[in-house]
Amino acid sequence: MPYNKDAVQNQYYKEPGPKLDKESPFESMMERFRFAADLLELDDGTFKTLAQPVRQISVSIPVVMDDGSIEVFEGIRVIHDNSLGPSKGGIRYAPDVTMDEVKALASWMTWKCAVVNVPFGGAKGAVRCNPRQLSVRELENVTRRYTAELLDVFGPDQDIPAPDMNTNEQVMGWIMDTYSMHARKAQTAVVTGKPLLLGGSKGRKEATGRGAVTLVLAALNKIGIMPGKATIAIQGFGNVGSVSAKLMYEQGARVIAISDVSGGYYNKQGIDISKAIEYRDKNNGSLEGFDGADKISNSELLELDCDVLIPAAKEDQINRKNAENIKAKIIVEGANGPITANADSILDDKGILIVPDILANAGGVTVSYFEWVQDRQGYFWTEERVNRRLNRMMKDAFDLIYKEKDRYNITLRQAAYVYAINKVARVLKMRGVYG
Repeated sequence: MPYNKDAVQNQYYKEPGPKLDKESPFESMMERFRFAADLLELDDGTFKTLAQPVRQISVSIPVVMDDGSIEVFEGIRVIHDNSLGPSKGGIRYAPDVTMDEVKALASWMTWKCAVVNVPFGGAKGAVRCNPRQLSVRELENVTRRYTAELLDVFGPDQDIPAPDMNTNEQVMGWIMDTYSMHARKAQTAVVTGKPLLLGGSKGRKEATGRGAVTLVLAALNKIGIMPGKATIAIQGFGNVGSVSAKLMYEQGARVIAISDVSGGYYNKQGIDISKAIEYRDKNNGSLEGFDGADKISNSELLELDCDVLIPAAKEDQINRKNAENIKAKIIVEGANGPITANADSILDDKGILIVPDILANAGGVTVSYFEWVQDRQGYFWTEERVNRRLNRMMKDAFDLIYKEKDRYNITLRQAAYVYAINKVARVLKMRGVYG
């Protein structure tokens, strides 16, 4: 029996309200989840099980600051699902992070792992702080205390963190060390995205951008555009954006626009990406003052006439307000949730092919899986082998989801959700309900 909207508790189903430019990330995810649930005719019990996280943890993190005062931060960890395997998801440090946001991100991780056929469930973590205002010692203490508070949650066979916004391989090293000290033995597989010396994997740092480019090339092939003839605009020039730009540039594509928090940079003839990366690295990580292109706003970048748009910054960048102005033929979501649910139908009506985030940026979790496997085996691969296997898994996932798209005559995003949710629902059915 398919799930009944009237029978499901209000906390899981909401009738569409006023159209807002800024949506709740969790509600945006749930709107897409409901579509797949309708199509798959999920029963009430499965719907309610998948709509709610398995665990939501909030912890207090008291830290002695450099001036001797005590500051208390809030730590969050949400495990959305662990039926496919240990839960997997990054940890972000941000002053404005919310439980609602972390719940959405944890759900997306569940679908992301299912889409690329990685044997993990979904999770996400966060600490509400401004890392730019913390010294290295304070940041380390925040990280170690957060880890200590979640020792019963984290584990190589339970829940495996990774880097996310404002965290990096050093933060992962501190988590690994803290967990290992309590376990009384080295536990390299408890986190991924670590330094190579601590059991990290070659190719992990570039994995999300590399995976996105694999899908850019697959999407271009679908609409009959050669990479060397393609024009690319990329919002965000962090790890994902800059790696995507560099790899597309090497493919011969013309990258006409890039951006960061300082704004957008546009050159119709194409930007020298090697020069842009070199400038950013010498300029404290910022493109401010880059003279290889004309200055535009981030909003203007999104609306440029181009073949491929890669939003690789933050969520909710393309919404009901600006969707009608998007001119790209293909959008590959390098970031999580850059397009709001209320913009999907507008973009679809314009004939834009959208490669959704749960597929497009799954390269990171795919190589995180490779890292976990290597740590468990104690045998490490060459970068060439990592990249080869990543490209194969991403291309296979794209082909699989495209077949689902054609089978149901739906969008690529809807197909990705249908495939992922159907897979997790079938596993739940096989496992049954304990208790």
